[in-house]
Amino acid sequence: MKKIELLSPVGNMDCMRAAVQNGADAVYFGSGFSARAFASNFDGDDLKCAIEYAKLRGVQTHLTLNTLIKNDEFENAFSVAQMAYNYGIDAIIVQDLGLANLLINSFPNIAIHASTQLTAHNLDGVLSLQDMGFRRVVLSRELSLPEIEHICKNSNVEIEVFVHGALCISYSGQCLFSSMVGGRSGNRGKCAQPCRLPYELTNQSEVFDKGYLLSPRDLCGLEYLPQLVKAGVSCLKIEGRMKTPEYVATVTRIYRKYLDLAKSTESNKLYKIDVQDK
Repeated sequence: MKKIELLSPVGNMDCMRAAVQNGADAVYFGSGFSARAFASNFDGDDLKCAIEYAKLRGVQTHLTLNTLIKNDEFENAFSVAQMAYNYGIDAIIVQDLGLANLLINSFPNIAIHASTQLTAHNLDGVLSLQDMGFRRVVLSRELSLPEIEHICKNSNVEIEVFVHGALCISYSGQCLFSSMVGGRSGNRGKCAQPCRLPYELTNQSEVFDKGYLLSPRDLCGLEYLPQLVKAGVSCLKIEGRMKTPEYVATVTRIYRKYLDLAKSTESNKLYKIDVQDK
């Protein structure tokens, strides 16, 4: 059975330690031009220390460079990628296709991953990204298990899927709600998550419904790990670069436990989740 990577979120150095010490195979974090602009992120010497800390412990490092890049930011974004490359980053997660093309041609020794912000939700989209030179595609979170399996079995690129954390009410990466109502664009890493506020559904003066009408429940994929292993995914991703170290530690530890169980269990009937772990 091929190795399946457990990828944990890291918003600061404490989260880095929490992820690594609780069983993450890889971690992802930002350093400018990140889809989580308000996370602590890593710059300069902090970036170097984070990469060295992980590599010394056999953990892969992924840099999130996954916002849309303006023309006057292009050179700076490339410089961030070049700095990470010099420090030994293993992969860079990118949304902007122009930047991705430059990085693929400039740094052939590291993997460029297609961010979920690119909304790859079918086989044709994944194959197009594969042809561009991406080594991994992070699928949209809306896909079903059969769709994920179909993509895995009919493409040669690595496939990464989210298994835990927040979900977007819109197609991943395509929501403009936050930018329209508050001037904070999700594609620039500044989503204010207005979909998570309470709303009323009205027809003039009559209220038909009220509450959290737009907010989806968070994703928890523990019970689906055997099916994802069987489908052929390369990486299971935990969302949460704005979360605390305690959260990162707990979620990483639980998914490490059940991913190992899913890989070692021949029958789904033998795969059981303990009540205290739900």
